[in-house]
Amino acid sequence: MKRITVFCGSSFGTEDIYKSQATALGKALAQKEIELVYGGANVGLMGAVADGVLSEGGKVTGVLPYFLQSKEIAHEGLTELILVDSMHERKTKMSDLCDGVIALPGGFGTLEELFEMLTWAQLGLHKKPIAILNIDGFYDALNVLIQCMVDKGFLKAVNQEMLLVSNNIDELLTKMSEYVAPEVGKWISKKTA
Repeated sequence: MKRITVFCGSSFGTEDIYKSQATALGKALAQKEIELVYGGANVGLMGAVADGVLSEGGKVTGVLPYFLQSKEIAHEGLTELILVDSMHERKTKMSDLCDGVIALPGGFGTLEELFEMLTWAQLGLHKKPIAILNIDGFYDALNVLIQCMVDKGFLKAVNQEMLLVSNNIDELLTKMSEYVAPEVGKWISKKTA
């Protein structure tokens, strides 16, 4: 993997560990010579992961919609900042630029970005590894919900396995580097569509 997109909050959350682990992830990416692609802001966990990469001499590409420049203040130390017209264009650009995705703690936007990448993978639109760094159990409840989706017949187990989860940065990056996308996609076919 040459580039990883990180989705995460534009705030720090309530626990100091979120910021420290975001920074540690950034440092780990740079040390492994993996470039960061992210939302382009200097605030919250977004800024922390970018600062982590930059502190180790790594490369960071930010993708920021024009209308967010005043709200999510653009990080001025990036290798490259790409300004786009919309959130849809932002997500598409971030997907196009990366070889894999990691989600850190965040809110609605982080979940929406994560699930769009999972949906695209489920539909066979890409074969990139998609991962959650489950800092301090932040995503435990989400993992329970995803298991419920499988148990109730709304998600195939093979698609559940597309989501890689760990609370350890090195373990997560290893899982991502070893990931092989499933050949079975969603059950849409000419007979059922």
